[in-house]
Amino acid sequence: TSWLTLPDMEVMTPLIENPGGGGQEEENSEEDQDPELFTQALIHLLKGNIGTGLLGLPLAVRNAGVIVGPLCLVLMGVVCVHCMHILVHCSHHLCERLKRPPLGYSDTVAFSMEHSSYQCFRKSARFGRHLVNFFLVLTQLGFCSAYFVFLAENIKQVVEGYQGVNITLADESLSFANTSMVPAPVPLPTMVPSEPWALDLRLYMLFFLPFLILLVFMKDLKNMAVLSLLANVCMAVSVIIIFQYITTDFGDLQRLPLTSPLGKFPFFFGTAIFAFEGIGVVLPLENQMKEPKRFPTALNIGMGITIVLYVVLATLGYLHFGDDIKGSITLNLPHNAWTNQMVKILYSFGVFVSFAIQFFVPAEIMIPPVQARLRKSWRAPCEMILRGLLVCLTFSFAVLIPRLDLVISLVGAVSSSALALVFPPLVELITFSDRPLKPAMLVKDLVIAVVGFIGFLAGTYVTLAEIHSP
Repeated sequence: TSWLTLPDMEVMTPLIENPGGGGQEEENSEEDQDPELFTQALIHLLKGNIGTGLLGLPLAVRNAGVIVGPLCLVLMGVVCVHCMHILVHCSHHLCERLKRPPLGYSDTVAFSMEHSSYQCFRKSARFGRHLVNFFLVLTQLGFCSAYFVFLAENIKQVVEGYQGVNITLADESLSFANTSMVPAPVPLPTMVPSEPWALDLRLYMLFFLPFLILLVFMKDLKNMAVLSLLANVCMAVSVIIIFQYITTDFGDLQRLPLTSPLGKFPFFFGTAIFAFEGIGVVLPLENQMKEPKRFPTALNIGMGITIVLYVVLATLGYLHFGDDIKGSITLNLPHNAWTNQMVKILYSFGVFVSFAIQFFVPAEIMIPPVQARLRKSWRAPCEMILRGLLVCLTFSFAVLIPRLDLVISLVGAVSSSALALVFPPLVELITFSDRPLKPAMLVKDLVIAVVGFIGFLAGTYVTLAEIHSP
Protein backbone atom coordinates (compact mmCIF):
# COMPACT_ATOMS: atom_id res chain seq x y z
CA THR A 1 0.00 0.00 0.00
CA SER A 2 1.60 2.99 -0.98
CA TRP A 3 2.38 6.13 0.83
CA LEU A 4 2.19 8.32 -2.25
CA THR A 5 1.49 11.71 -0.72
CA LEU A 6 4.06 13.32 -3.00
CA PRO A 7 4.34 17.09 -3.23
CA ASP A 8 5.66 16.97 -6.82
CA MET A 9 3.07 14.86 -8.54
CA GLU A 10 5.10 14.38 -11.72
CA VAL A 11 6.09 11.04 -10.19
CA MET A 12 2.54 9.75 -10.66
CA THR A 13 1.98 11.14 -14.16
CA PRO A 14 4.18 8.63 -16.05
CA LEU A 15 1.99 5.82 -14.72
CA ILE A 16 -0.66 7.12 -17.10
CA GLU A 17 0.78 6.07 -20.42
CA ASN A 18 -0.26 6.96 -23.92
CA PRO A 19 -2.35 4.05 -25.25
CA GLY A 20 -0.65 4.53 -28.57
CA GLY A 21 2.66 3.63 -27.08
CA GLY A 22 4.43 6.95 -26.85
CA GLY A 23 5.96 8.99 -29.64
CA GLN A 24 6.72 12.67 -29.84
CA GLU A 25 4.35 13.64 -27.02
CA GLU A 26 6.24 11.36 -24.62
CA GLU A 27 9.54 12.93 -25.65
CA ASN A 28 8.21 16.43 -25.11
CA SER A 29 6.69 15.60 -21.72
CA GLU A 30 9.95 14.01 -20.66
CA GLU A 31 11.91 17.13 -21.63
CA ASP A 32 9.58 19.33 -19.61
CA GLN A 33 10.16 17.43 -16.38
CA ASP A 34 13.02 18.35 -14.10
CA PRO A 35 15.40 15.45 -13.47
CA GLU A 36 15.43 14.07 -9.97
CA LEU A 37 18.44 13.77 -7.75
CA PHE A 38 19.52 10.57 -6.03
CA THR A 39 18.15 11.63 -2.63
CA GLN A 40 14.80 12.66 -4.13
CA ALA A 41 14.41 9.28 -5.81
CA LEU A 42 15.31 7.58 -2.53
CA ILE A 43 12.69 9.57 -0.60
CA HIS A 44 10.03 8.88 -3.21
CA LEU A 45 10.83 5.16 -3.08
CA LEU A 46 10.29 5.19 0.68
CA LYS A 47 7.04 7.12 0.30
CA GLY A 48 5.84 4.76 -2.40
CA ASN A 49 6.27 1.69 -0.20
CA ILE A 50 5.49 2.85 3.33
CA GLY A 51 1.80 3.36 4.05
CA THR A 52 -1.32 1.61 5.28
CA GLY A 53 0.07 -1.84 4.46
CA LEU A 54 2.83 -1.28 7.03
CA LEU A 55 0.27 -1.16 9.85
CA GLY A 56 -1.23 -4.53 8.85
CA LEU A 57 2.05 -6.46 8.88
CA PRO A 58 1.88 -7.54 12.58
CA LEU A 59 -1.30 -9.43 11.66
CA ALA A 60 0.57 -10.98 8.73
CA VAL A 61 3.22 -12.28 11.15
CA ARG A 62 0.48 -13.79 13.32
CA ASN A 63 -0.80 -15.68 10.26
CA ALA A 64 2.67 -17.13 9.59
CA GLY A 65 4.23 -17.49 13.06
CA VAL A 66 6.68 -15.45 15.10
CA ILE A 67 9.69 -17.11 13.41
CA VAL A 68 8.35 -18.02 9.97
CA GLY A 69 6.63 -14.63 9.52
CA PRO A 70 9.69 -12.34 9.73
CA LEU A 71 11.81 -14.76 7.67
CA CYS A 72 9.19 -14.96 4.92
CA LEU A 73 8.75 -11.19 5.06
CA VAL A 74 12.47 -10.73 4.36
CA LEU A 75 12.36 -13.34 1.58
CA MET A 76 9.32 -11.73 -0.04
CA GLY A 77 10.98 -8.32 0.17
CA VAL A 78 14.13 -9.59 -1.55
CA VAL A 79 12.10 -11.24 -4.32
CA CYS A 80 9.99 -8.09 -4.85
CA VAL A 81 13.14 -5.95 -5.10
CA HIS A 82 14.58 -8.42 -7.61
CA CYS A 83 11.39 -8.16 -9.69
CA MET A 84 11.72 -4.37 -9.62
CA HIS A 85 15.28 -4.71 -10.97
CA ILE A 86 13.97 -7.07 -13.67
CA LEU A 87 11.43 -4.49 -14.79
CA VAL A 88 14.04 -1.71 -14.93
CA HIS A 89 16.49 -3.94 -16.85
CA CYS A 90 13.85 -4.96 -19.41
CA SER A 91 12.76 -1.33 -19.86
CA HIS A 92 16.38 -0.25 -20.51
CA HIS A 93 16.92 -3.09 -22.96
CA LEU A 94 13.79 -2.23 -24.95
CA CYS A 95 14.59 1.49 -25.00
CA GLU A 96 18.07 0.84 -26.41
CA ARG A 97 16.88 -1.81 -28.84
CA LEU A 98 13.92 0.19 -30.18
CA LYS A 99 15.47 3.66 -29.80
CA ARG A 100 12.49 4.84 -27.79
CA PRO A 101 12.08 7.27 -24.87
CA PRO A 102 11.78 5.81 -21.33
CA LEU A 103 8.94 3.33 -20.95
CA GLY A 104 6.39 2.79 -18.22
CA TYR A 105 5.10 -0.52 -16.87
CA SER A 106 2.40 -1.28 -19.45
CA ASP A 107 4.58 0.02 -22.31
CA THR A 108 7.38 -2.31 -21.23
CA VAL A 109 5.02 -5.28 -21.24
CA ALA A 110 3.45 -4.32 -24.58
CA PHE A 111 6.74 -3.71 -26.44
CA SER A 112 8.35 -6.86 -25.02
CA MET A 113 5.46 -8.88 -26.45
CA GLU A 114 5.29 -6.90 -29.70
CA HIS A 115 8.96 -7.56 -30.49
CA SER A 116 9.09 -11.12 -29.20
CA SER A 117 10.40 -13.90 -31.39
CA TYR A 118 7.12 -15.78 -30.83
CA GLN A 119 4.16 -14.83 -33.00
CA CYS A 120 1.58 -15.64 -30.32
CA PHE A 121 3.07 -12.95 -28.07
CA ARG A 122 3.27 -10.42 -30.90
CA LYS A 123 -0.44 -10.82 -31.59
CA SER A 124 -1.27 -10.37 -27.89
CA ALA A 125 0.78 -7.19 -27.28
CA ARG A 126 -2.31 -4.96 -27.11
CA PHE A 127 -3.93 -7.37 -24.67
CA GLY A 128 -0.78 -7.29 -22.50
CA ARG A 129 -0.95 -3.50 -22.25
CA HIS A 130 -4.63 -3.57 -21.29
CA LEU A 131 -4.03 -6.36 -18.77
CA VAL A 132 -1.36 -4.38 -16.92
CA ASN A 133 -3.53 -1.24 -16.94
CA PHE A 134 -6.43 -3.33 -15.62
CA PHE A 135 -4.37 -4.56 -12.66
CA LEU A 136 -3.02 -1.05 -12.03
CA VAL A 137 -6.60 0.25 -11.85
CA LEU A 138 -7.70 -2.70 -9.72
CA THR A 139 -4.80 -2.21 -7.32
CA GLN A 140 -5.29 1.54 -6.89
CA LEU A 141 -9.06 1.26 -6.44
CA GLY A 142 -8.42 -1.56 -3.98
CA PHE A 143 -6.16 0.75 -2.01
CA CYS A 144 -8.95 3.34 -1.96
CA SER A 145 -11.42 0.76 -0.62
CA ALA A 146 -8.94 -0.19 2.09
CA TYR A 147 -8.64 3.51 2.96
CA PHE A 148 -12.43 3.73 3.43
CA VAL A 149 -12.33 0.88 5.96
CA PHE A 150 -9.19 2.25 7.66
CA LEU A 151 -10.72 5.70 8.11
CA ALA A 152 -14.01 4.32 9.42
CA GLU A 153 -12.46 1.88 11.90
CA ASN A 154 -9.95 4.34 13.34
CA ILE A 155 -12.31 7.31 13.64
CA LYS A 156 -14.96 5.01 15.15
CA GLN A 157 -12.48 4.05 17.87
CA VAL A 158 -11.56 7.68 18.47
CA VAL A 159 -15.21 8.72 18.87
CA GLU A 160 -16.13 5.78 21.11
CA GLY A 161 -12.94 6.22 23.13
CA TYR A 162 -13.77 9.89 23.72
CA GLN A 163 -17.29 8.96 24.80
CA GLY A 164 -15.95 6.25 27.09
CA VAL A 165 -13.67 8.72 28.85
CA ASN A 166 -16.58 11.15 29.36
CA ILE A 167 -18.77 8.36 30.77
CA THR A 168 -16.01 7.30 33.18
CA LEU A 169 -15.55 10.87 34.40
CA ALA A 170 -19.31 11.28 34.84
CA ASP A 171 -19.55 8.03 36.83
CA GLU A 172 -16.68 9.10 39.07
CA SER A 173 -18.32 12.46 39.78
CA LEU A 174 -21.61 10.73 40.68
CA SER A 175 -19.80 8.33 43.02
CA PHE A 176 -18.07 11.22 44.74
CA ALA A 177 -21.39 13.02 45.19
CA ASN A 178 -23.03 9.93 46.72
CA THR A 179 -20.23 9.45 49.27
CA SER A 180 -20.13 13.08 50.38
CA MET A 181 -21.45 14.41 53.69
CA VAL A 182 -24.72 15.66 52.20
CA PRO A 183 -27.54 13.86 54.11
CA ALA A 184 -30.00 11.73 52.12
CA PRO A 185 -29.27 13.18 48.71
CA VAL A 186 -32.09 13.10 46.25
CA PRO A 187 -30.93 11.27 43.09
CA LEU A 188 -30.85 13.67 40.17
CA PRO A 189 -31.61 12.54 36.63
CA THR A 190 -28.55 12.36 34.41
CA MET A 191 -28.26 12.53 30.65
CA VAL A 192 -25.06 10.49 30.59
CA PRO A 193 -25.60 7.18 28.73
CA SER A 194 -24.59 3.96 30.39
CA GLU A 195 -22.45 2.85 27.45
CA PRO A 196 -20.70 4.48 24.46
CA TRP A 197 -22.84 5.54 21.54
CA ALA A 198 -22.02 2.78 19.05
CA LEU A 199 -22.71 3.49 15.37
CA ASP A 200 -22.34 0.90 12.66
CA LEU A 201 -18.98 1.03 10.89
CA ARG A 202 -20.69 1.54 7.54
CA LEU A 203 -22.22 4.81 8.76
CA TYR A 204 -18.72 6.15 9.37
CA MET A 205 -17.83 5.18 5.80
CA LEU A 206 -20.94 7.00 4.59
CA PHE A 207 -19.85 10.07 6.54
CA PHE A 208 -16.51 10.16 4.67
CA LEU A 209 -18.08 9.54 1.24
CA PRO A 210 -19.06 13.14 0.31
CA PHE A 211 -15.74 14.55 1.56
CA LEU A 212 -13.72 12.06 -0.48
CA ILE A 213 -15.83 12.80 -3.57
CA LEU A 214 -15.09 16.52 -3.14
CA LEU A 215 -11.41 15.68 -2.65
CA VAL A 216 -11.09 13.77 -5.93
CA PHE A 217 -12.76 16.65 -7.80
CA MET A 218 -9.39 18.35 -7.38
CA LYS A 219 -7.89 17.17 -10.67
CA ASP A 220 -4.57 19.03 -10.49
CA LEU A 221 -2.80 17.30 -7.62
CA LYS A 222 -0.04 19.90 -7.57
CA ASN A 223 -2.53 22.08 -5.71
CA MET A 224 -2.37 19.53 -2.88
CA ALA A 225 1.33 20.10 -2.19
CA VAL A 226 0.74 21.57 1.27
CA LEU A 227 -1.75 18.86 2.23
CA SER A 228 0.64 16.22 0.95
CA LEU A 229 3.49 17.57 3.04
CA LEU A 230 1.28 17.68 6.14
CA ALA A 231 0.12 14.12 5.46
CA ASN A 232 3.73 12.91 5.25
CA VAL A 233 4.57 14.59 8.57
CA CYS A 234 1.45 13.20 10.27
CA MET A 235 2.14 9.63 9.14
CA ALA A 236 5.82 9.83 10.11
CA VAL A 237 4.98 11.14 13.60
CA SER A 238 2.36 8.40 14.00
CA VAL A 239 4.84 5.64 13.10
CA ILE A 240 7.37 7.03 15.63
CA ILE A 241 4.75 7.05 18.40
CA ILE A 242 3.67 3.49 17.51
CA PHE A 243 7.28 2.31 17.75
CA GLN A 244 7.65 4.05 21.10
CA TYR A 245 4.54 2.31 22.42
CA ILE A 246 5.25 -1.25 21.25
CA THR A 247 8.84 -1.21 22.54
CA THR A 248 7.69 -0.72 26.14
CA ASP A 249 6.74 -4.39 26.54
CA PHE A 250 7.51 -7.41 24.37
CA GLY A 251 5.42 -9.86 26.35
CA ASP A 252 6.25 -13.55 26.72
CA LEU A 253 7.70 -15.00 23.54
CA GLN A 254 6.76 -18.54 24.60
CA ARG A 255 3.04 -17.78 24.41
CA LEU A 256 3.25 -17.20 20.65
CA PRO A 257 3.43 -20.01 18.08
CA LEU A 258 6.67 -20.27 16.09
CA THR A 259 4.65 -21.32 13.04
CA SER A 260 0.97 -20.98 12.23
CA PRO A 261 -1.29 -23.52 10.48
CA LEU A 262 -0.70 -23.77 6.74
CA GLY A 263 -4.26 -22.64 6.05
CA LYS A 264 -3.48 -19.19 7.45
CA PHE A 265 -0.38 -18.63 5.31
CA PRO A 266 -2.33 -17.30 2.27
CA PHE A 267 -3.55 -14.46 4.52
CA PHE A 268 0.09 -13.67 5.27
CA PHE A 269 0.88 -13.67 1.56
CA GLY A 270 -1.93 -11.27 0.67
CA THR A 271 -1.16 -8.82 3.48
CA ALA A 272 2.60 -8.86 2.87
CA ILE A 273 2.41 -8.41 -0.91
CA PHE A 274 -0.11 -5.58 -0.36
CA ALA A 275 2.54 -3.79 1.71
CA PHE A 276 5.31 -4.35 -0.85
CA GLU A 277 3.26 -2.99 -3.75
CA GLY A 278 5.58 -0.15 -4.79
CA ILE A 279 6.51 -1.57 -8.17
CA GLY A 280 4.16 0.82 -9.95
CA VAL A 281 6.35 3.84 -9.12
CA VAL A 282 9.71 2.22 -9.93
CA LEU A 283 9.89 3.00 -13.66
CA PRO A 284 8.47 6.54 -13.35
CA LEU A 285 11.09 7.34 -10.71
CA GLU A 286 13.92 5.78 -12.69
CA ASN A 287 12.85 7.61 -15.86
CA GLN A 288 13.04 10.98 -14.09
CA MET A 289 16.42 10.52 -12.42
CA LYS A 290 19.24 12.84 -13.45
CA GLU A 291 21.60 9.85 -13.36
CA PRO A 292 19.53 6.76 -14.21
CA LYS A 293 22.56 4.49 -13.76
CA ARG A 294 22.46 5.24 -10.02
CA PHE A 295 18.83 4.16 -9.70
CA PRO A 296 19.62 0.50 -8.87
CA THR A 297 21.65 1.75 -5.90
CA ALA A 298 18.80 4.01 -4.78
CA LEU A 299 16.39 1.10 -5.22
CA ASN A 300 18.52 -1.22 -3.08
CA ILE A 301 18.97 1.37 -0.32
CA GLY A 302 15.33 2.48 -0.30
CA MET A 303 13.90 -1.02 -0.34
CA GLY A 304 16.49 -2.20 2.19
CA ILE A 305 15.28 0.46 4.64
CA THR A 306 11.69 -0.48 3.85
CA ILE A 307 12.26 -4.19 4.49
CA VAL A 308 14.00 -3.50 7.82
CA LEU A 309 11.17 -1.19 8.91
CA TYR A 310 8.54 -3.74 7.87
CA VAL A 311 10.18 -6.66 9.69
CA VAL A 312 10.88 -4.70 12.88
CA LEU A 313 7.39 -3.19 13.18
CA ALA A 314 5.67 -6.44 12.22
CA THR A 315 7.65 -8.51 14.72
CA LEU A 316 7.54 -6.05 17.63
CA GLY A 317 3.86 -5.32 17.05
CA TYR A 318 2.99 -9.02 17.17
CA LEU A 319 5.19 -9.60 20.22
CA HIS A 320 3.49 -6.72 22.06
CA PHE A 321 -0.16 -7.47 21.26
CA GLY A 322 0.06 -11.22 20.61
CA ASP A 323 -2.92 -12.99 19.07
CA ASP A 324 -5.13 -9.94 19.79
CA ILE A 325 -3.47 -8.03 16.93
CA LYS A 326 -5.96 -6.47 14.50
CA GLY A 327 -5.99 -5.50 10.83
CA SER A 328 -4.16 -2.27 11.64
CA ILE A 329 -1.91 -1.92 14.67
CA THR A 330 -3.51 1.47 15.36
CA LEU A 331 -6.73 -0.37 16.27
CA ASN A 332 -4.90 -2.10 19.13
CA LEU A 333 -3.78 1.13 20.77
CA PRO A 334 -5.83 1.67 23.97
CA HIS A 335 -8.03 4.72 24.46
CA ASN A 336 -6.54 5.73 27.82
CA ALA A 337 -3.76 7.94 26.39
CA TRP A 338 -4.22 11.03 24.26
CA THR A 339 -1.13 10.14 22.24
CA ASN A 340 -2.77 6.90 21.07
CA GLN A 341 -5.87 8.76 19.95
CA MET A 342 -3.68 11.33 18.23
CA VAL A 343 -1.94 8.56 16.27
CA LYS A 344 -5.28 7.40 14.88
CA ILE A 345 -6.32 10.94 13.95
CA LEU A 346 -2.97 11.88 12.37
CA TYR A 347 -2.63 8.68 10.37
CA SER A 348 -6.26 8.95 9.27
CA PHE A 349 -5.56 12.45 7.97
CA GLY A 350 -2.60 11.10 6.01
CA VAL A 351 -4.72 8.31 4.56
CA PHE A 352 -7.50 10.77 3.70
CA VAL A 353 -5.10 12.87 1.61
CA SER A 354 -3.53 9.74 0.11
CA PHE A 355 -6.94 8.70 -1.22
CA ALA A 356 -6.76 11.40 -3.89
CA ILE A 357 -3.23 10.35 -4.85
CA GLN A 358 -4.13 6.69 -5.25
CA PHE A 359 -7.29 7.68 -7.13
CA PHE A 360 -5.25 9.66 -9.68
CA VAL A 361 -4.06 6.61 -11.65
CA PRO A 362 -7.40 4.81 -12.24
CA ALA A 363 -9.17 8.10 -13.00
CA GLU A 364 -6.65 9.07 -15.67
CA ILE A 365 -6.70 5.59 -17.24
CA MET A 366 -10.49 5.11 -17.31
CA ILE A 367 -11.99 8.58 -17.83
CA PRO A 368 -10.22 9.95 -20.99
CA PRO A 369 -11.42 7.11 -23.28
CA VAL A 370 -15.01 7.84 -22.18
CA GLN A 371 -14.57 11.59 -22.67
CA ALA A 372 -13.23 11.05 -26.19
CA ARG A 373 -16.63 9.68 -27.24
CA LEU A 374 -18.52 12.74 -26.02
CA ARG A 375 -19.05 16.28 -27.21
CA LYS A 376 -16.60 18.81 -25.86
CA SER A 377 -19.30 20.60 -23.83
CA TRP A 378 -20.18 17.33 -22.06
CA ARG A 379 -16.65 16.30 -21.14
CA ALA A 380 -16.15 18.35 -17.97
CA PRO A 381 -19.47 17.40 -16.26
CA CYS A 382 -19.01 13.81 -17.41
CA GLU A 383 -15.58 13.68 -15.76
CA MET A 384 -17.01 14.91 -12.46
CA ILE A 385 -19.80 12.33 -12.60
CA LEU A 386 -17.38 9.49 -13.41
CA ARG A 387 -15.02 10.53 -10.61
CA GLY A 388 -17.91 10.50 -8.16
CA LEU A 389 -19.10 7.10 -9.41
CA LEU A 390 -15.61 5.61 -9.05
CA VAL A 391 -15.44 6.81 -5.44
CA CYS A 392 -18.88 5.28 -4.86
CA LEU A 393 -17.56 2.03 -6.34
CA THR A 394 -14.70 1.91 -3.82
CA PHE A 395 -17.19 2.80 -1.08
CA SER A 396 -19.49 -0.07 -2.13
CA PHE A 397 -16.63 -2.55 -2.03
CA ALA A 398 -15.67 -1.34 1.47
CA VAL A 399 -19.28 -1.63 2.65
CA LEU A 400 -19.50 -5.20 1.31
CA ILE A 401 -16.27 -6.18 3.13
CA PRO A 402 -16.07 -3.94 6.22
CA ARG A 403 -12.99 -5.70 7.63
CA LEU A 404 -9.65 -4.08 7.01
CA ASP A 405 -7.64 -7.31 7.24
CA LEU A 406 -9.79 -9.03 4.60
CA VAL A 407 -9.78 -6.05 2.22
CA ILE A 408 -5.98 -5.81 2.43
CA SER A 409 -5.53 -9.56 1.96
CA LEU A 410 -7.91 -9.70 -1.02
CA VAL A 411 -6.42 -6.68 -2.82
CA GLY A 412 -2.92 -8.00 -2.20
CA ALA A 413 -3.68 -11.51 -3.41
CA VAL A 414 -5.72 -10.52 -6.47
CA SER A 415 -3.89 -7.55 -7.97
CA SER A 416 -0.66 -6.79 -6.11
CA SER A 417 0.67 -10.33 -6.62
CA ALA A 418 0.23 -10.02 -10.40
CA LEU A 419 2.03 -6.67 -10.67
CA ALA A 420 4.82 -7.44 -8.21
CA LEU A 421 5.56 -11.14 -8.76
CA VAL A 422 3.87 -12.63 -11.85
CA PHE A 423 4.39 -10.08 -14.64
CA PRO A 424 8.08 -9.05 -14.16
CA PRO A 425 9.67 -12.53 -14.53
CA LEU A 426 7.42 -13.34 -17.49
CA VAL A 427 8.37 -10.02 -19.11
CA GLU A 428 12.05 -10.92 -18.71
CA LEU A 429 11.55 -14.27 -20.45
CA ILE A 430 9.62 -12.64 -23.31
CA THR A 431 12.03 -9.70 -23.69
CA PHE A 432 15.08 -11.92 -24.07
CA SER A 433 13.37 -14.71 -26.01
CA ASP A 434 15.45 -13.79 -29.08
CA ARG A 435 18.60 -15.13 -27.44
CA PRO A 436 19.43 -18.47 -25.76
CA LEU A 437 18.06 -18.37 -22.22
CA LYS A 438 20.27 -19.46 -19.35
CA PRO A 439 18.72 -22.41 -17.50
CA ALA A 440 19.22 -20.67 -14.15
CA MET A 441 17.28 -17.57 -15.31
CA LEU A 442 14.55 -19.71 -16.84
CA VAL A 443 14.07 -21.73 -13.65
CA LYS A 444 14.28 -18.63 -11.43
CA ASP A 445 11.70 -16.66 -13.41
CA LEU A 446 9.30 -19.58 -13.70
CA VAL A 447 9.54 -20.30 -9.95
CA ILE A 448 8.80 -16.67 -9.05
CA ALA A 449 5.87 -16.46 -11.48
CA VAL A 450 4.42 -19.80 -10.35
CA VAL A 451 4.74 -18.88 -6.64
CA GLY A 452 3.06 -15.55 -7.36
CA PHE A 453 0.25 -17.27 -9.25
CA ILE A 454 -0.24 -19.86 -6.49
CA GLY A 455 -0.32 -17.03 -3.96
CA PHE A 456 -2.91 -15.29 -6.12
CA LEU A 457 -5.13 -18.38 -6.22
CA ALA A 458 -4.70 -19.45 -2.59
CA GLY A 459 -4.91 -15.93 -1.17
CA THR A 460 -8.03 -15.12 -3.16
CA TYR A 461 -9.71 -18.42 -2.26
CA VAL A 462 -9.13 -18.31 1.52
CA THR A 463 -10.04 -14.62 1.72
CA LEU A 464 -13.30 -15.09 -0.19
CA ALA A 465 -14.05 -18.15 1.98
CA GLU A 466 -13.50 -16.06 5.12
CA ILE A 467 -15.72 -13.31 3.74
CA HIS A 468 -18.48 -15.82 2.95
CA SER A 469 -18.22 -17.70 6.28
CA PRO A 470 -16.45 -15.46 8.84
